[in-house]
Parts: sequence; structure tokens; C-alpha cells
Amino acid sequence: MSKKTQIKLDSIVKLLHYILGYRPDEFGLVPDPDGYVPVKELLKVIHEEENYGYVRESHIREILLGPDRFLFELMDQRIRSLDRQWEPDLSTPCLDLPAILFAPIRRRAHAHVMEKGLSAGNNKYILLTPEKDFAEKIGRRTDPEPVLLEILANEAGRVGNPFLAFGELFLVKEIPARFIAGPPVPKEVIEQHSLAQQQKAQKEKPIRRQLGFEAGTFALQSPKDSAANKHRVKGKKVKGWKEEVRGMRRTKR
Repeated sequence: MSKKTQIKLDSIVKLLHYILGYRPDEFGLVPDPDGYVPVKELLKVIHEEENYGYVRESHIREILLGPDRFLFELMDQRIRSLDRQWEPDLSTPCLDLPAILFAPIRRRAHAHVMEKGLSAGNNKYILLTPEKDFAEKIGRRTDPEPVLLEILANEAGRVGNPFLAFGELFLVKEIPARFIAGPPVPKEVIEQHSLAQQQKAQKEKPIRRQLGFEAGTFALQSPKDSAANKHRVKGKKVKGWKEEVRGMRRTKR
């Protein structure tokens, strides 16, 4: 390994250690309860830093094979620092909330969120920040032009929506639509959202069995019909046993 390459790896190690071990909140990252973050998300954060746009997953894996491998742990495409200087309190609601917090969302979710509110998935949280520019920076990781929403955090917290503090970030499980303010949904987005809802409802509609016959359908022959047809030859009815007996009687006479 060249000296230049080693200097680059040492620099990446220092950045990784700071992000994962000291201040993940400063970079808009919320590790899971075990301290892991997805490598994919971590790389997006690293690329936002000046002079680190070249970093790839291969660099991280090379670090995990080198002398600094004991600082980190990789599992299922997630990575964590083994020397963490932070510990989130995810059980105590934050009572001192700002009046307004910002949440970035993708444009295609705009109409749905304004109608239904925000809701996090299992073992996840909605990430909020008091800094508008920071919220936009986080949002650009999933959408080049994210929609920024204003969350009436103080009001939402008072009516039973617990917010948690994680460094410079605030976390919450759900936010009802009445506590969300944002730019009006464009007409074309509303139309697309409405069409998507109709298509979804159409797919979920139960398929009814059709009783009877319609134009273009045909009835299958029953076994009884098939058996009867065996005795028909060129449109004439074949003699049965009764006819045969009667013929024998006439012969004897």
C-alpha cells in the first residue's frame, strides 16, 4: 500500500470514528438501538463532506481489514463504532420543545402526508430538526428537491405525541396532519395521488363469480349428454334393448 493511500484511509478512519462514535446526530444520522447505521446511508453522509466524495464501500471494507478494524463492526450492510461516546435516551419525552421543527419528505409523498400525516415504520423514527437548511440537506439524500414541512412540535407534544431528543435532532413516531404546515400540493401531484388511490382500490376490489352465461360463453357438455350422443349416428337414434326385444317377438310369430 502506498503512503498516499494510507493517508487517505487514516483520514477516513478519523471521519468514521467521529460520525459513528461521537456525533451521528450532527450528520443527521439516527443509529438503531445497537448503534448500527446502514452503510448506504453512511456513504451519503460522507460524500457531503468536502474532499470525501471519492469514498466508496470498498474503502470501508479495506479499513475493516487493516489495523483499525477493532474500532468498527460490520454486520448485514450496517456498521457501528465499538467506541461509542453517546447513548440516546429513547424513553424520556422531551418537554422543552421548539415551537417549529422542520421535516423533509419526498415530493411523491407530499399529497399523502398533508392528508394523512407523518408516520414512522417499525423500529424507526421521524427525524426533525430546528434548522431549515439542515433539514433540506438531509432531505436531498432521498430527493434532489425535497419538500420541507413545518411541524408544530410544541402543540403536538402537548396533546400526547411524545418527542425524543437525540443531540441536535428530535425524534417522534407519528405526527397528525393537523400539526403539519407546508407548501400547497401541486395540482398535478393531487391528480396523480388520486389516480394511484383509485388504482389501488380497483386492485383490492373482490372478484365476483359470474353466474349464468354471457355473450361469447358456452356450456360444457355433461357426462349424461356425452353418453346419449354415443348412441346417435348420423342424426338417427340407435335402437335400444326394448326395440330389439320387440323385433325378436315379431320374428317368432
